[in-house]
Amino acid sequence: MKKIAINEIKWTKDLEKAEIWYVHRGAPNDTKIISGKDIVSIGKSFFDTATASIPYHRIFKIVYEEKIVFER
Repeated sequence: MKKIAINEIKWTKDLEKAEIWYVHRGAPNDTKIISGKDIVSIGKSFFDTATASIPYHRIFKIVYEEKIVFER
């Protein structure tokens, strides 16, 4: 499986159709899922939502149109 990054989805697909799964300590199963439509900006080592900055190293799965396009 080819790994697809958030930035690639932003520029070649529709970011709003992506789900980003990441480690969020304190959340159920230490996991939080955010929709691509909630991403405000994408930086070199993190992305921003209206309420937080999430470092890329916390992302463990990206789902695009119900298919896993990134997983570690």
